[in-house]
Amino acid sequence: MVLTRGFDRLVNLSDAVIAIAVTLLILPLVDAAGDIGTRSPAQFLADNAEQLFLFVLSFVVIANFWLVHHKLYRAIDGYTIALVWANFLWLLTIVFLPFPTELLGQSSRSDSVVVALYIATMVLNTYAGCIQQWIIVRKPELQLEGSRGSVRLSAALVPAALMTVALVLSLVVPGLGLWALLVLLPSGLITKWVARG
Repeated sequence: MVLTRGFDRLVNLSDAVIAIAVTLLILPLVDAAGDIGTRSPAQFLADNAEQLFLFVLSFVVIANFWLVHHKLYRAIDGYTIALVWANFLWLLTIVFLPFPTELLGQSSRSDSVVVALYIATMVLNTYAGCIQQWIIVRKPELQLEGSRGSVRLSAALVPAALMTVALVLSLVVPGLGLWALLVLLPSGLITKWVARG
């Protein structure tokens, strides 16, 4: 059954959860700034360069996830209970991402378990996005009249497959660390190529 009443609440809840998650990313650095002591701001930034990098990386990751989610939800004006639960799974991964980000900041970026946890969180997020797209494709009545047919599962499957490859690479080649995420770079090009075919 397609529901329309309360659709805005679903979108607003998702946006609020994302806003909180990206805020949580910076809190470890805010706490560390409280202990700056006699160090200069330049020294503080140098001492925390890795954590700053991880903050920016995770911020960009969450921003990208939000952009994909936003584009998907702009094309629909209704929901099903299954879509709500798939969205909650997607939100769970967003809320969880600051945790492996902080673990990466506290350990070596080459720690294969922590890197795998970080990438696995992204993999789960991407597959939760695939589930949402699959539900929307199967129920075209969820889509706005002018958007029908614009939601394609291939747009979600390519990033999910590449994210899975990144996870496998991080496990098989432990020293690779976060460099495994470089396999995501051609994602947009591959998605466009698949959409044409």
